Amino acid sequence: MIIVTGATGQLGRQIVERLLTRVPASRVGVSVRDPRRAKALADRGVRVREGSFTDPAGLAHAFEGATQVLIVSVDKMGDECVKQHRVAIEGAVAAGARRILYTSQMGAGESSRFQACRDHAATEEALRACGVPFTSLRNGFYAASAAHFVGQALESGRLVLPEDGPVSWTAHGDLAEAAAAVLADEGRFDGPTPPLTGGRALTFDDLAGITTEVTGRTLTRITEPDGQFLEQAVGRGVPAETAEQLLGIFTAARAGEFATVDPTLATLIGREPVTAGAVLREQLSNG
Repeated sequence: MIIVTGATGQLGRQIVERLLTRVPASRVGVSVRDPRRAKALADRGVRVREGSFTDPAGLAHAFEGATQVLIVSVDKMGDECVKQHRVAIEGAVAAGARRILYTSQMGAGESSRFQACRDHAATEEALRACGVPFTSLRNGFYAASAAHFVGQALESGRLVLPEDGPVSWTAHGDLAEAAAAVLADEGRFDGPTPPLTGGRALTFDDLAGITTEVTGRTLTRITEPDGQFLEQAVGRGVPAETAEQLLGIFTAARAGEFATVDPTLATLIGREPVTAGAVLREQLSNG
């Protein structure tokens, strides 16, 4: 039994879809906070159980009989994030899983300038200490995040952000396909994978140019000082800590933490990864 957590989220849902093309539904289980949102999976024969990283007893039921557990990282940063991941790891160990997989991020490291990457490093440390073989999927930075920044800027035609650096923007669908391939070929990677990235590292200058081509509307990239970015974010009601965490994306990028381009993702999915331009085209046309 392969258990996938967060199976109603953007990444987890796509992982399950792709896993079902590789293994029978009877071998797939999902742990979700609201089973009603996973009814379509249950109708296809997937085992759906309620589970939350804040409820160890519930996870014991959700993870029952697991041979592998894929922990999809939570959408949080800081101590609470790592605490929840530890609960999930302990639950997978207690369930007798013979391998634990985890959606980490390229650039994961305790000295990263981006809080999420420090959180991923702390979670990987917990995995190393848990006594069960693990695979940490070092996912490239989600291209959907770039599309979000760009989409917000299109109305004004000005992409005003702090100084950045090249980022290997990567599509959720490709990362989901890679995760499914690794789950179906148990033990293919032990420990952290190489960075699972798109084929090019692009700056926001590059993305502004691509957006102009895709939409026919000029998008001008404007660099703003870090302090101004923080001040304006807080002025819009963003908590100061969250604003600092967002700024970390840019300080890490300009330090080259997300610039690596690696062929492992293409090898896993058997084709070239979807480009950031294609993600922008899809997201902006849907927006």
